[in-house]
Amino acid sequence: MAPFLYRGQHVITVKEAAQNDSSKLDEVLHQRFGLREFRKGQRGIIESVIAGRDTMAVMPTGGGKSLCYQLPAVVLDRLVIVISPLIALMQDQVRGLRAIGIPAGCLYSGQELDEKREIFAAIRKGGTYVLYLSPERVQKPGFAEWIKTQDVALFAIDEAHCVSQWGPDFRVDYSKLRGLREWKPGVPILALTASATPTVLEDIIITLSMRNPDRHVRGFYRPNLFYQVSVCETDEEKLAFLKAAVRRVTDGRILIYCGTRNSAEALSKDLSGEFEGVDFYHAGLSADERMASQERLNARETRILCATNAFGMGIDYPDVRLVIHHQMPANVESFYQEMGRAGRDGAMSRCLLLYSKRDKGLQAYFIQQSKAEPRVISSKWRALDAMTAFSEGGECRHAGILTYFRDAERITACGHCDICQPASDWVIARPAKVMSVKVRKKSAAPKDLPGLLHGPEAEVRASLLRDWRKNYATSNDIAAFIVFSNKTLIDLANKNPRSLSDLLTIYGLGPQKVETFGADILAELDKLR
Repeated sequence: MAPFLYRGQHVITVKEAAQNDSSKLDEVLHQRFGLREFRKGQRGIIESVIAGRDTMAVMPTGGGKSLCYQLPAVVLDRLVIVISPLIALMQDQVRGLRAIGIPAGCLYSGQELDEKREIFAAIRKGGTYVLYLSPERVQKPGFAEWIKTQDVALFAIDEAHCVSQWGPDFRVDYSKLRGLREWKPGVPILALTASATPTVLEDIIITLSMRNPDRHVRGFYRPNLFYQVSVCETDEEKLAFLKAAVRRVTDGRILIYCGTRNSAEALSKDLSGEFEGVDFYHAGLSADERMASQERLNARETRILCATNAFGMGIDYPDVRLVIHHQMPANVESFYQEMGRAGRDGAMSRCLLLYSKRDKGLQAYFIQQSKAEPRVISSKWRALDAMTAFSEGGECRHAGILTYFRDAERITACGHCDICQPASDWVIARPAKVMSVKVRKKSAAPKDLPGLLHGPEAEVRASLLRDWRKNYATSNDIAAFIVFSNKTLIDLANKNPRSLSDLLTIYGLGPQKVETFGADILAELDKLR
């Protein structure tokens, strides 16, 4: 028997609802939201929601996630509950909806009582309403009894990666949202996030008690972003590289992500001596100080912001032309989210990661200080290993990202990253004074330099191993950098190991990888012996 939806006094099947409502999508999109067409992936998600199915949607930051629950509220003409982590973000969306005549409101601590009464009065009238709540408010006494009496069309969980203990932004109150399923078992759940690995997605589905959800994972490909990763051996080299990048970008905003509060402040002070409009932002500032910092950026008094990962969620500027990671982040998810704040308007923008060995040590320290469960700590180590491998290179940067997140769209080469186009004008060239230092190092001890192939035979081995890595990654649907990084590839090509025990001396190859594909690597190398 087909499941039922209750719409006012009418009972209809989900199938009938999908047929009736899908035809309205373009009309509502044009007339109520003033948009000409859906962005990639939006229609499929909205059709799933309107048909009453649980839906897992992974879309890029700035990809139009909010429309996926706002438009169904209008089409279904009922209450939609949105769980969102930031009051400022909720308030912005409420203002936007009210500006186009769509009833909406949000409930938060410190709110005027009269405003709360107006919201509840509007909901009692019935019909379209988008209500934003924090995950903490869902746990308030009385909420469960209230929600049981409401005609809810949809629960939308924004920033759903916060549900998962395997994710980088886990929040305890998000993990308690399974109560929504218990209180209103017939209401579909839409879980939305900008980045989540397959492991995190599975955890979200289990934690929220989602029922065989439709999965829409797409949009990770950002063709207007130029990815570059540059290996730096010293802090002085990093600073010279960073300043060279800032000089190249003369318009729009610049975000520089730092690994610690001290480095954000110190870098801001250093850059202020050469550039105008430099500021910093981190969690150690008071709420008023953070708000003032963000307001200066909004007003364009600040053009260059040095920040920790405390700056980001809910941030949406159209003209960020350069995002720099001064230190490598803890995982690929954070890297993608933070780089994704560039080029929101579709214009070409640069994304530069400055990587050094010390970066992994900093992130390792943070993991060692964590008091999370052992299984979560283990996942953090695996995530750090993946981020390190990405930083040390593989195949096309964008292709690796798409495969890592299991995007429905895949490419083999993008043409706009430092791997695909190392001679591109978009590549930030290594500063001349740093190059001169490295030349002296090369002449002094070329055999000790990382990344240098030792002769033509090593070059042939590297080419063979690169092809093997690409084929292995494709057949197992994993990113090439997850197999092993370019740094590992070069170490293999130079040392030419002959046994499994020899493989354990190779950079980046631990016992698990040697057990998994060590024999295959040796077989490839044997072809040249």
